[in-house]
Amino acid sequence: MQTGMINTPHVVSSAFSVESRNGRPDFELAAALQKVSPKQQAKAQKTATDFEAMFLNSMFSQMTSGLKGEGPFGDTPGTGVWRSMLTEQYSKNFANAGGVGIATEVYRTLITQQAKTIRRA
Repeated sequence: MQTGMINTPHVVSSAFSVESRNGRPDFELAAALQKVSPKQQAKAQKTATDFEAMFLNSMFSQMTSGLKGEGPFGDTPGTGVWRSMLTEQYSKNFANAGGVGIATEVYRTLITQQAKTIRRA
């Protein structure tokens, strides 16, 4: 017999689970998810992931801006355009694969703020 099990609802993606707050159940998020519609949850999840991708793109762009030399990061006329497209794809793929945790916190904030604005009768 297991004791101490807590049944909490989960969002579709494992990266956005209710139990992701410091390894413990996040009761505030669980309560907020009860008030926010699945459509709004999906929109908040996409917004959070897009925000993280934008942040990562900025970070990756700064990391590669000073590279010179041969190969894909060489110093040719078309390198700047190619490098920007490459870092954009890297950042989108990185964020969609789980990212660095920014999207999870942004999602939590969006959901809890939306739940506070919804009044239930």
